[in-house]
Amino acid sequence: MLDQTRQAADATGIAHTAAAMQRSRGRAHVGLIAGPGGRTRLADLHQSGCAKAFLPRIHAPEPEVVLLNTAGGLTGGDRLELSVDLGPRARATATTQTAERAYESLAHAEPACVNLSLTVAPGARLDWLPQETILFEGSALDRRTRIDLGADATILTCETLVLGRAAMGERLERLRLFDRREIYCEGRPLVIDPVRLDDSSLRSARRPAGLAGAVAWSTVIFAGPGVEDALDPARAALAPHLNDRLRAGVSAWDGRLTARVAAADGWPLRRALAALLTTLRGGAALPRVWQI
Repeated sequence: MLDQTRQAADATGIAHTAAAMQRSRGRAHVGLIAGPGGRTRLADLHQSGCAKAFLPRIHAPEPEVVLLNTAGGLTGGDRLELSVDLGPRARATATTQTAERAYESLAHAEPACVNLSLTVAPGARLDWLPQETILFEGSALDRRTRIDLGADATILTCETLVLGRAAMGERLERLRLFDRREIYCEGRPLVIDPVRLDDSSLRSARRPAGLAGAVAWSTVIFAGPGVEDALDPARAALAPHLNDRLRAGVSAWDGRLTARVAAADGWPLRRALAALLTTLRGGAALPRVWQI
């Protein structure tokens, strides 16, 4: 009976073939310019598929751009294209509505691909402050971020990765991650920061040369004229949060400041980041969608 069922399935082309799985596609683009009086305003907006962008009404002098993936997460084969462009002397903050989630993918499936492009024209400033990316067991994610700065432009960017859900007691053993950030100033490479994780690196993650037990970590990069002056305030902002479960280091040189923060849980990391980012933003509050 089982053989007959298999033969019938083969005849209809159902069995022993790779099913065509539904995949998410999305593209969102936001263009901002400095209008009369120097106030930044929307100049261009495109959104399609699962990628959305909106600008909530806020009382701050600079607009907030909130990007959203309506698919609710990423899995193998998904594609997202996101871009934010600031014109000369424009100022804005961009973030994501919630944490992004990279779910389990089929073993031989293509990874989920996210391409992010940020362009900051001369004299402009963009704070790119997405919420964390949570990696699930068996996830596969290829994310590439390119930031192009004009003369005297400034970028503040924060990228956070979390391995699994600590509240569920998860400990990841399988994933594929390639996360690459590139920052260029007037065409010259300023920062190249690649991260690669796979099964073998997870097995060695507790070693001193690996994550040393951390399950959540963040890289903050502040680039632009005079950002070296923020070194001491940045270290002071992180100091009250340092302990045996949260480690951090901050350095600054030649128009860039880099902070790396690693923690045994996502919540203390988020609190430390809130203090650091608020300091680097000159006391300005974090985007409203952040929950601290």
